[in-house]
Amino acid sequence: MFISGYPDWVWLIPNSKGAELNELYLRLVENAISVPDNSTDKLCEAAKAAKVNVVIGMHERNSETSNSSLYNSLLFIDKNGIILGKHRKLIPTGGERLIWSQGDGSTLSCYDTSVGKIAGLICWENFMPLARNAIYELGTQILISPTWDKSPNWIQTMQHVAREGGLFVISACMPLKMDNIPEEYEFKNLYPDGREWINVGNSAIISPNGKLIAGPLEAKEGILYADIDLQDIIKAKRMFDVVGHYSRPDVFNFSINQKGKN
Repeated sequence: MFISGYPDWVWLIPNSKGAELNELYLRLVENAISVPDNSTDKLCEAAKAAKVNVVIGMHERNSETSNSSLYNSLLFIDKNGIILGKHRKLIPTGGERLIWSQGDGSTLSCYDTSVGKIAGLICWENFMPLARNAIYELGTQILISPTWDKSPNWIQTMQHVAREGGLFVISACMPLKMDNIPEEYEFKNLYPDGREWINVGNSAIISPNGKLIAGPLEAKEGILYADIDLQDIIKAKRMFDVVGHYSRPDVFNFSINQKGKN
């Protein structure tokens, strides 16, 4: 089973190259996931066999309508192999908008699991203050933040989010090497000569006080592990609870439109 990774070609190929983009988009859609389908069945079986909770990023078809558009999505599966739900990225960034549709508020959710209450925001959604506030108000304890951003600034953002929300953050960034791209794809020639890494990763796990407790894992493939204590969340919120004693509902009004588009 193969799940497509990040389509970095959206930043390389100009939109005037329609024929080339059409072929790449066709490949992407043909290898995308519908929820549920045979691919998600296999993921559920693997989660159940390993007795682990799974959150995985994917290209998701809009199977409820045309089945030809894509969302940048997160799929949540519990340790019993049950699909808990999915989150569709609210707005793609820059060149990503040429291939991904906009999600809506109906997928801003938090899920109870055996390890705590888990939610997810995808890449630069984490820069959106109101999206973060929505996640905090759901009582999230572990925020999953997959990204393509490998920069030191991103790690700093994740540390800020962990402190701001008083939660654990798992930032997963996909490492990708030039050798991972098949020679058949012409866009591979658009990268500088001699380049080894397209993305070095920099995945990390961060505690509610903003400290790195695993990673960053840079320029290598691997698995990060960390033991967490959910009581650290309560300790972190003694001084600052952004949706608790430090909120001012008499001053600020916040709401989420959780009605879907369809």
